[in-house]
Amino acid sequence: MQRDSPLLQHASYQFLAGVPPQEKRLLTMGIASMQHLCGSYLLDTLQSVFQASSEHELEYIVVLVHLSGPDPEWLVQTTVNISALFPAQIGAGKLLVIHGGSPLPGDLSDVNHSSPCEALYSRQKVDHALLMNFASNLSDYFLLLEDHIHCIPKFATAISPALSAWKELPWVILEFSHLSISGKVFRTSDLACLTAFLFLFHKDTHTHLLLSKFGFLLGETVSISLTPSLFHSRDYNFTSKDRCYQKEKVKEENLGEPNNPPALIYTNMVMKSFHQPKYAYSLKENYFQTKYLIPGHSYTVVFSQTHEVIQIQFLTGIGKQAGQVELGYKPVLEGKVCARYTLLGPLIKGKFNQKVYNEDFVGTVRCVRLLVTGSQESTGSTSGLSLRKDRDQRVNVNSGRIRFGDVLNTDDKKLKL
Repeated sequence: MQRDSPLLQHASYQFLAGVPPQEKRLLTMGIASMQHLCGSYLLDTLQSVFQASSEHELEYIVVLVHLSGPDPEWLVQTTVNISALFPAQIGAGKLLVIHGGSPLPGDLSDVNHSSPCEALYSRQKVDHALLMNFASNLSDYFLLLEDHIHCIPKFATAISPALSAWKELPWVILEFSHLSISGKVFRTSDLACLTAFLFLFHKDTHTHLLLSKFGFLLGETVSISLTPSLFHSRDYNFTSKDRCYQKEKVKEENLGEPNNPPALIYTNMVMKSFHQPKYAYSLKENYFQTKYLIPGHSYTVVFSQTHEVIQIQFLTGIGKQAGQVELGYKPVLEGKVCARYTLLGPLIKGKFNQKVYNEDFVGTVRCVRLLVTGSQESTGSTSGLSLRKDRDQRVNVNSGRIRFGDVLNTDDKKLKL
């Protein structure tokens, strides 16, 4: 994986529309598109990207489209269509369309394949590799999208604070969609390693399977899947000739009606008045209130038995107070605390909403802990908080699976969902 691919060393690119931005951006949105028998959704995808983004958001984003295919007429016509619909974005350096290729006979798309579908999958991996190779110097982060995606409004506003919150923490892939390929964000410094990894299994392994294993190989034992999903797949119009394309199965689950499993609450936060910690976990209209917060303060839910956790939600009002959510294992001291904790992720603008997809967690989680890791950014005064339970954001138990959610609020501000 550390060796540079000869394909990328000799890759050449043609600028079909636009030029690279002069200054490095925060995020590159990369789309690889080829000619499809069932028609193209690329223009709709680009329309969705720009309609869902404000002018301010587009200041730190560049949209990179890599077109590939053996038909030069399709390349020309597609470029003409893009240029006609998005002249302002191209002129402002917010949209760049390229065509990449390699002069080497070893191009992975030219090797012998046992089936047309296998040849298509290999071509897709080459296209994604050429896309990522070009994008490696455009920005700090790279967002991978397919050419049939619908974006929710203000998706960039959701991604930017997440990148800021995770900046100093170790991660390989941040997932902003339940789709298998689209919505994955990488550091551009990891793209060279990722493209080399794609080339190791070009014949019989689909791209989305390789992406799911890439983080694990770099030591990421927990998939970081942030919710809600910011990108969704458009419906295909399948024909008999489109047998290589399959509609994605989205990893959404119906969690059913929520309820709270038995648990004990432990905290070292200083309680204010008679608002006890357990009130935040109850389903009654009450709340837990503290006098102040300092690093090291924590609020921990200890379940009476282990559970399979599939989603964690914290909705807080503690502003820029740094905090993180952790999962605990191996209860000790008669089950009052956990001996080991694993970082799940940081608070993002005082909120946390993350899916958990990892077999290592199944049947093992005993504790969920919110840990204060930094001081409130204010005038120097320490702020307290109110922690209460909202009726619609409570622990969900469905066939032994947990979706945990608590609501934290600053003094005198009761958050309503």
